[in-house]
Amino acid sequence: MLSELISLQSPSSSSFFVLIHHILLPFLRQISLKMEVLLGITGKDFVILAASKAAMRGPTILKAEDDKTRQLNQHTLMAFSGEAGDTVQFAEYIQANIALYTMRNDTELGPKAVANFVRGELARSLRSRNPYTVNLLLGGVDSITQEPHLYWIDYLSALAPVPYAAHGYAQYYCLSILDKHHHPDISLEQGMKLLQMCTDELKRRLPIDYKGVLVKVVTKDGVKEVDVDNDRIVKSA
Repeated sequence: MLSELISLQSPSSSSFFVLIHHILLPFLRQISLKMEVLLGITGKDFVILAASKAAMRGPTILKAEDDKTRQLNQHTLMAFSGEAGDTVQFAEYIQANIALYTMRNDTELGPKAVANFVRGELARSLRSRNPYTVNLLLGGVDSITQEPHLYWIDYLSALAPVPYAAHGYAQYYCLSILDKHHHPDISLEQGMKLLQMCTDELKRRLPIDYKGVLVKVVTKDGVKEVDVDNDRIVKSA
């Protein structure tokens, strides 16, 4: 259908420009947004964030050890996926502004405040000529209440607090697993087992080599990286 529309248009016509700018480019961006994997799980006193390691451009893997996360402050972590330039630029912009706020006010923004700031910046860029094409998961532990928080944010600046979340193709394969096995009081060990169930399902079902996942955990003590077995062999369905 898309190829038929393109063949009917003259490259010099204004309608051809509209077709490319408003139909084809958003379609291609959606493909790139879905190629990467983001997963988030909350528990009793922690948040787990996992992001695929492969930096991809279409079917090509450009980098096999890419870190798609940024620590915003001591108790808040953000994972991102989307257009290569947009993701890093937006993540570092947010990271710098959160650090600036902390320096100026000598206080740390909580996860909810950070999430609303991020959502506001995405909404502002959405109304500009060059919006960021970025999907985000933002997790953290409130330094006052010690409660974990996880926020799902998409490239249209929609924001939702959730107990678990996924972006990309992971949402098609993993949300049913998370819905069945997740509960608010799971321990960190149970959370890691649940994450492994999700990654096993992705290996079993997804025909894309995303080079495993980088896993980080946020607790009241801060952010730490957790080693996982990305070479684990899973039997196909």
